Amino acid sequence: MASFDVSGKLIEKYDVQQITEKFKKREFVIECPKEISGNVYHDYLKFQLTQDRVGLIEAMNEGDMIKVHFNLRGSKYTSKKDGSTGYITNLECWRLESASAAPVAPSQQAAPAQTAPAPKTDAPIASKTDDSDLPF
Repeated sequence: MASFDVSGKLIEKYDVQQITEKFKKREFVIECPKEISGNVYHDYLKFQLTQDRVGLIEAMNEGDMIKVHFNLRGSKYTSKKDGSTGYITNLECWRLESASAAPVAPSQQAAPAQTAPAPKTDAPIASKTDDSDLPF
């Protein structure tokens, strides 16, 4: 599975949630501005830290510029109420970096981030005007 990274401003840190006796998670949100046709829009991306990584966000403060290294994770579930099938997608953070500091990561570092290949389309791709890793 490919790894991704994105930079933005830390907007909110949530408390650690103990989901089961053996599983805990912590979520946080970053703001990523993008420019489209001269207008600036903001994406708000919510990431999740799990298990021994829930403390990675402690060193960061709301308003800090950070770089998030993450994997896409997805799962399928069946509703116990009506039997319908649903899907959940998570942005699973495995490393954080401050915009001006060394990486903040657990002792067992994951593999370095890889650049995902650009999607193939028939439509022309607009040129980027900033240094972000966002494809738009």
